[in-house]
Amino acid sequence: MKYALITGGSRGIGRAAAIKLAQMQYHILLNFKSNQQEALVTQAAVEQHGVTCELLPFDVASKAQVDEVLGGWLEHNKEKKIEVLVNNAGIREDNLFIWMTDTQWSNVISTSLDSFFYVTKHIINGMLAAKFGRVINIVSLSGLKGLPGQTNYSAAKAGVIGATKALAQEVARRGITVNAIAPGFIKTDMTSDLKENELVNMIPMRRFGQPEEVAEAIGFFASPASSYITGEVLSINGGLYS
Repeated sequence: MKYALITGGSRGIGRAAAIKLAQMQYHILLNFKSNQQEALVTQAAVEQHGVTCELLPFDVASKAQVDEVLGGWLEHNKEKKIEVLVNNAGIREDNLFIWMTDTQWSNVISTSLDSFFYVTKHIINGMLAAKFGRVINIVSLSGLKGLPGQTNYSAAKAGVIGATKALAQEVARRGITVNAIAPGFIKTDMTSDLKENELVNMIPMRRFGQPEEVAEAIGFFASPASSYITGEVLSINGGLYS
């Protein structure tokens, strides 16, 4: 039984990724922080594809919770192998830098960057032992070009991009690839507060992307077709570049 772990998987890109990997016959470990109702919706959608979906509620920014819940699952399921890890969890707390609070900075950095370390640290050992693995980090256009009002989010995602490139070189000889996907404006709950009718004028395709379009790229990076690609950042942004 092959497993895929998706963090922040209850909605949006996380949900689409879980469904795509279920279609590829991965059993799904679905992490979420608090929205159990949406996680249950995702679980039902995943299980329609003939695989299992276990819910793992924990805050990816909390080392103690990651150690307890994810570490506990690994300890009690040593015969099960997690082949794919999708580090998708992230939050936005936008503000101009001069008004940004310590909490807004630390919350965003921890949820995206610290969580990459806490979660991947648990999973990578199993991949090294199996001499196979796929780590797929969801970053952002903001981490590539920087966006005003998102100094915290840009810093967090740029940090994950750097970590992606470094880790890829460390584990390549063991059959593990580490890649990142940088979405632009994708139609999810996270972007629901943005003025879509104004922002689409910046995008050559004149529309926001759909979570399923990002999930297709996740599926590619999880598949044998991408086995010679590692340390890369794939932009999915409708032509919106820096």
